[in-house]
Amino acid sequence: MARPSYFDIDLRALEHNVRLTKKRAANKKICAAVKGDAYGHGLIPCAEIIAPHVDSLAVAFCEEASALRQTGDLPRIVVLEGPFDLADARFIADNGLDSVVHSAYQVELLFSARLPARSTIWLKLDSGMHRLGLEDGEITAQLKRLESNNHSNIGLMSHLGDAESVDSAMTQAQLVRWCAAVDKRSLPTSLLNSAAILHGYDTKSDWVRPGIMLYGAADLPTEHEDRLLPVMHFRSAVMALRWINESEVVGYGGRWQASKPTRVATVPVGYADGYPRTARNGTPVLIDGVECPLIGRVSMDMITVDVTALASVEVGSEVELWGSSLAVNTVAQHAGTIGYELLTRLPARCPRRWSR
Repeated sequence: MARPSYFDIDLRALEHNVRLTKKRAANKKICAAVKGDAYGHGLIPCAEIIAPHVDSLAVAFCEEASALRQTGDLPRIVVLEGPFDLADARFIADNGLDSVVHSAYQVELLFSARLPARSTIWLKLDSGMHRLGLEDGEITAQLKRLESNNHSNIGLMSHLGDAESVDSAMTQAQLVRWCAAVDKRSLPTSLLNSAAILHGYDTKSDWVRPGIMLYGAADLPTEHEDRLLPVMHFRSAVMALRWINESEVVGYGGRWQASKPTRVATVPVGYADGYPRTARNGTPVLIDGVECPLIGRVSMDMITVDVTALASVEVGSEVELWGSSLAVNTVAQHAGTIGYELLTRLPARCPRRWSR
């Protein structure tokens, strides 16, 4: 009999979110992020759902693009980190991919690989996040370099570091730099990510780059009738029940101590399955749809939950670790991290099941 812990990936919800994204994007082109194994949801199954509705797919590096290419007929693919070496540049050129570049070195690599004219080179502007990108003057220099080599299929891209906070000093400073760079050039542009799309940013961005919103994990308000739907549901079932007395402890190190007689449910899922070891006492776990608190440290293979208030619980009762009724971001907050991390670091041993 199979262990009852698994990830249920609802591809109908994914398609719903893609359609909602198209509605939000209005007449803008869409470059959908499927990097990080489609944010942990499965690269190939998700790309096949997303691709018919968008203009391009975005991956982080060439190995991800190679996996996508094996699926056959897909839209354009953008390599967001660009080439790391000449082999990467040749792969991009040979496969007709689009590439972001953040340095003069990468431009030279693509020239050496004889990138075809049909491939778009996205010049990445460092608008203030200071991870990657070219300064405005370097953009001008590389633009001239590209044009002198008869490569005119060029775009301008940047990335917002605090898009969830429209009025933050960082966001406002980035928008000023972005607008200044855009206004002096006549190039296709790409800036807006999931948060910026959902907040309705009013700035130039011919292309939008949705990521987390496609998977229903953007922790931002949407209209009730146009609600994003969680695509991933982390499910399990109760495997054991026991009563413990007042003052007895639960789990490694005895981190949690009972203040009264307590009924404890054990669930066969742990940090080896992607449930965060840093989850604190009180992290919500849904058992038969009722929120119950995590107690004790998360083990490699199991967690323990206080179900004293849930009289109906029994071995086999359904458990939701995150999903439709318990947001992954809520669990992440209790674990001192973000939903992105929980979704993208899933190990192979806990199976994923795709449904439509």
